[in-house]
Amino acid sequence: MKAGYTDGRLTVLKVKTVKEPGRYGDGNGLYLMVTKSGAKHWVLRTFIQGRRRDMGLGGARLVSLAMARQAAVEHRYIAREGGDPIALRRQRRRVAMSFEEAATSVHRELAPSWKNEKHCAQWINSLREYAFPVFGARPVNQVTSADVLQALSPIWLQKPETARRLRQRIKVVFDWAKAMGLYAGDNPVDGVAKALPKQKSVENHHAAVPYGQVRETISAINSGDSEASVKLAFEFLILTASRTSEVLNAEWSEVDFANEVWTIPANRMKANREHRVPLSRRALEILAQVSLLKGSSVFVFPSRNGEALSNMALLMTLRRLGVDATVHGFRSSFRDWAAEQTNFAREVCERALAHTIKNKAEAAYQRGDLIDKRRKLMDAWARYVGADKGDIVAFPNSASA
Repeated sequence: MKAGYTDGRLTVLKVKTVKEPGRYGDGNGLYLMVTKSGAKHWVLRTFIQGRRRDMGLGGARLVSLAMARQAAVEHRYIAREGGDPIALRRQRRRVAMSFEEAATSVHRELAPSWKNEKHCAQWINSLREYAFPVFGARPVNQVTSADVLQALSPIWLQKPETARRLRQRIKVVFDWAKAMGLYAGDNPVDGVAKALPKQKSVENHHAAVPYGQVRETISAINSGDSEASVKLAFEFLILTASRTSEVLNAEWSEVDFANEVWTIPANRMKANREHRVPLSRRALEILAQVSLLKGSSVFVFPSRNGEALSNMALLMTLRRLGVDATVHGFRSSFRDWAAEQTNFAREVCERALAHTIKNKAEAAYQRGDLIDKRRKLMDAWARYVGADKGDIVAFPNSASA
C-alpha cells in the first residue's frame, strides 16, 4: 500500500477525512489502513516473541483514535514482557468476561474523570436496572442486537431520555470491549435503531441551559478545574453559537483579526457551505488569550499534545458541574434568547446558526450572509451573557497566528 502521512501523529480530523488508500502512521507501530473501498481499520505492527507481527485493532468507525492508541499501548506492553497479545486476545474471546464485568470495568475507568457523583452513580445504576437483568451475565461477545432491543423496548417510549442514555452507555461498553479484543463483531447497539419506534420529536432536542442561566454557567466553567484551553473553547463556542466540531477543529488560518471574522470552510460545515462568523470583543479576547497556549499547533484550541480537543472534553466539563444539558444545546439557548429577548429578524438569527433557507424561492433572492446585522446580534449576545468586560488585549496579527 502507498505510504501515508509522514509529518507526525494522526489527528481525529485526518482519521475522519482521509480517503486515499494507504497506510497512515501514528507512531510506535500504530497505523490507520485505508482500503480501496474506503474502509478504514487499525493495525498495530510490533515484535512478538522475536517476530514482527501485524495485529488488527478494529475498524475506525467503531474504534476511535484514542481507543486505538490505548489498545496499542496495552498490547505493546504485553509483547515487551515476552507475552503474545494476539494469542491472549484469542483466549479472551474464547472465555470472554460477562457484559456486567465489562460494564463495571468501563465504569471504573471513567469514574475518576467524573466530579459529579450523581452522574457517576446514574451511569452504572441505569445498566444495573435495565441491562444487567436481560444480558448482564452473558459473555460480552455473545450479546446480540435482539438482547439490546429487549432491554430498551420497555422504556423506549415511557422513559425516552433514560432509554437514550442507556443505549449510549451500552454502546460505550461494546466500543471498549472491541478495543480490548473481547468482541469481534459489529456493535450490537447499531442494529436496534430501525427496530425501535420513533420517539416524540420534542424529546429528540438537545437538552439546553435556559438562556437566563448561560451567564452563570460561563462563570462556573471559568471557575472550574478544566484546562485553560477547554474553558476558553467552551466560552468561545457559546459566544459564537457554533457547533462543537466547528470550534474544536478551528485553525488559526481561518481567523482574520483585522476584520474580526472567523471563516469556517465548507468542508467543516454541516451544510457544506462556507460560514463567516463575526467576532465579538470577548471572542477576540479569547483568541488573544489562547494564542499564548498554542505552541506550534495549527488548532486554535489545542490539547496538550497539540491536537484538536475531543468532544468529551467539553461534555465532561458540564458533567463535572452537574449541568444536565448538552454542549450543542447552547445553540438552542442562543436561539431562544434571540427570539424572546431581541427584535432581530428571524433570517438574521438563523444565519447566525448557519441554518440554510428551506424556501427555495427565498433562498434564490437572499444570497448574502447578513454579516453586518449578525455582528450586532452577536455583540448583543456577548453583552447579555456578561462576556464583554474590561479592555481588549493585544491581538496577534494574522500572519503570526
